[in-house]
Amino acid sequence: MASVTASSVKFSSVSCLIKQNQVSNLKKASLSFTGNGSQSRRLPVLRFRITCAAKPETVKKVVDIVRKQLALPEDRDVCGESKFSVLGADSLDTVEIVMGLEEEFGICVEEESAQSISTVQEAADLIEELLEKK
Repeated sequence: MASVTASSVKFSSVSCLIKQNQVSNLKKASLSFTGNGSQSRRLPVLRFRITCAAKPETVKKVVDIVRKQLALPEDRDVCGESKFSVLGADSLDTVEIVMGLEEEFGICVEEESAQSISTVQEAADLIEELLEKK
C-alpha cells in the first residue's frame, strides 16, 4: 500500500498537486492544475486509489494460500482484485488466511491491518510492506 502526503506530478505543460485528505488511506484527494497560462484550475474532490503493486511471486503465493484455505477449485479465477468475501470467505476464513500468510512469509500482521485486508492484492501489498520493514 502507498500513502501520499503531498506530491507534485508533471505532465508535459501541466503540473498537478496532490494533497491527502485522509491520513490512513488515500481515498480522497484535492487536485489543482496549473497550465502554461498560469491559470489555476481546481477540480472537485475525486476518488481514486494509489497502490504499489506487490511482486508477482508474492501475489501468486497469496493466491495459492487463499485457494488452499477456501478449498477453491483450480478452474476458479483468483487474481489480485479478487475479494475474499466474493470468493466465499467468512471472518474466520479471513483470520486463517492471514495466519497462513504470516507463516508462509515469516511476518506478524497486526490485528488492525488484518481487518483492513479485503482483496488478494491488499494482502500482497501489506506483505511487501512488512517484509520491507524487516
